[in-house]
Amino acid sequence: MPVPLYQAKAEFFRMLGHPVRIRVMELLQDGPKPVRDLLAAIEIEPPNLSQQLAVLRRSGIVTSTREGSTVVYEVAGGDVAQLMRAARRILTEMLSGRHELLVELREAEAEAKAEAAAEAGVAAR
Repeated sequence: MPVPLYQAKAEFFRMLGHPVRIRVMELLQDGPKPVRDLLAAIEIEPPNLSQQLAVLRRSGIVTSTREGSTVVYEVAGGDVAQLMRAARRILTEMLSGRHELLVELREAEAEAKAEAAAEAGVAAR
């Protein structure tokens, strides 16, 4: 029995659901990178990075090649890089909406304090 598309999508997003994997994907958007560069940028222990790279490699989202003693990783297709950019745009919109809400709440709080102070001033007379 084939896997429903929604289930396959859930598995795909679950595979991306680790901060190190997301960071690797962000770094690889700019082109292939050797493992040493990924390690320097992410600052985690080599075995931990190796484990996360293996998950990405098994899923087919990244590929690796060996150049002498250096292993180089790259994104398997351009669609993944587009997905990462889309995620950044969506998060930016979400966070800017929260910022606007926070500004509105702070303004409302300041107005309430000003009204309370004005009422206290009138009551003191």
